[in-house]
Amino acid sequence: MSTTEILLALVIAVGVVGVIVPVLPGTVLVLGAVLVWALDIGTPTAWAVFAVSATFLVAGAVVKYLVPGRQLKASGVPTQTLLAGALLGFVGFFVIPVVGLFVGFVLGIYLAERTRVGGEAAWPSTKHALRAVGVSILIELAAAALAAATWVVGVIVT
Repeated sequence: MSTTEILLALVIAVGVVGVIVPVLPGTVLVLGAVLVWALDIGTPTAWAVFAVSATFLVAGAVVKYLVPGRQLKASGVPTQTLLAGALLGFVGFFVIPVVGLFVGFVLGIYLAERTRVGGEAAWPSTKHALRAVGVSILIELAAAALAAATWVVGVIVT
């Protein structure tokens, strides 16, 4: 492995960790590192590796919102509650570094449901929101891991 590939492997590893600890734009780092590698190598195989990695990451980005959203709607959490969660998640992202997005989302769900249905009835919706956040992270992590594995195969092949 070249020095460039070692540095890019580190960036990809940081990107994968960034999916779990949302301080860094994890999937963007992974995609950027694979793109830099493809530009450096310049072969059709390298570009195919980039295309497959990008497909995994884009598909993961789409699915990470669709699947949890459907789960929440299927469990009876209304759209207004999801919007409250998204709004508080956005605020939380800036107020509490690292975990504010998730804390804000769950708190927004809880407060909206508490307002809508009352005290104890709000907790089941909040549990569904926690599960949805976990599923979202797992989907994005799987996509980043598949993109990283594709890159590793590409490095071995080229």
